[in-house]
Amino acid sequence: MSQKTQAEMKVGITGVGMHVPEKILTNKDFEKIVDTSDEWIVERTGIRERHVVEPGTPASALGAPAALQALEMAKVDPMEIGVIIVPTVTPDMLFPSTACIIQEKIGAKNAWAFDILGACSGFTYSLGLADSLIRSGAHDTVLVIGAEIMTSIADYTDRNTCILFGDMAAAVVVQRLRDDLDGFLAWENGADGSGAKYLYMKGGGSLHPATHETVDAKMHYLWQDGKAVYKVAVEGMARISERVLEKAGLTGEDVDLFIPHQANLRIMDYTRRKLKIPPEKMMVTIDRYGNTTSATIPGALRVAYDEGKLHEGDTLLFATFGAGFTFGGVVVKWTPAGGYKTPA
Repeated sequence: MSQKTQAEMKVGITGVGMHVPEKILTNKDFEKIVDTSDEWIVERTGIRERHVVEPGTPASALGAPAALQALEMAKVDPMEIGVIIVPTVTPDMLFPSTACIIQEKIGAKNAWAFDILGACSGFTYSLGLADSLIRSGAHDTVLVIGAEIMTSIADYTDRNTCILFGDMAAAVVVQRLRDDLDGFLAWENGADGSGAKYLYMKGGGSLHPATHETVDAKMHYLWQDGKAVYKVAVEGMARISERVLEKAGLTGEDVDLFIPHQANLRIMDYTRRKLKIPPEKMMVTIDRYGNTTSATIPGALRVAYDEGKLHEGDTLLFATFGAGFTFGGVVVKWTPAGGYKTPA
């Protein structure tokens, strides 16, 4: 396929789905667990409640129904999927991939499947891969599922981190579009490994395999230096947003709906103000779901759809920043279900 043909090809999102557990953990509940308060949590994060699974629930248990909802919206049969990509930091197990487990659960027998570990930027990383796979001519339909059981790696004695996270899976169907539609306008992903020491889970890998000592030292829980991460994230998410908008030939004034990673309301607001996007054009779900890592952006996209905030042709901006450090931005036009271009 020529580069010109790749550039002219239209690729977009044709379906979005979300699934969360029924159980809700409020800030008031946390007042009984750690030394904190509802006012303290809301002021510093914007979070009021989050959905949490029952112990022993795997990421695939949320990912499969989210995927099926997205496929139903896109009018896509699971057998039509070419690739399944699951960004997650909480896979069912190290291997096989959660993507393979979900492939079996939804009956997508023709798809190859893999997980990626991009932390909170896993979704934008996956969108870049999906766009590239379709433009290469290798596939016409890619399923991306952010699936996270963050409560499985949260230390409920650490008041600075346990309050932040919830459990969720959210999925999008990415497809080649009809020539009369617009889809992805630009995307950009990046990483800065010098930030690895500020946000990590030390145990469980080849460096520190699981032992009694690593468990006793709580090395299998998420840990972060909150002040260091905030300082870099607040500028980093704004910077990647500016870069991807410039790549698309747009400014913040052209954005119809800004859907940032839902990690901290203050970071989101800073980015919005820097881009000169009015508050009513920023999607906020952190108050209801907390930080669900790779699922926050597709989850917020589904909520926007359910609330009637998406209209055909709207320009959407996704932006994120996460552990690694990783960062990513995507500018995409909202396309209707059924916008898929049938192969000749």
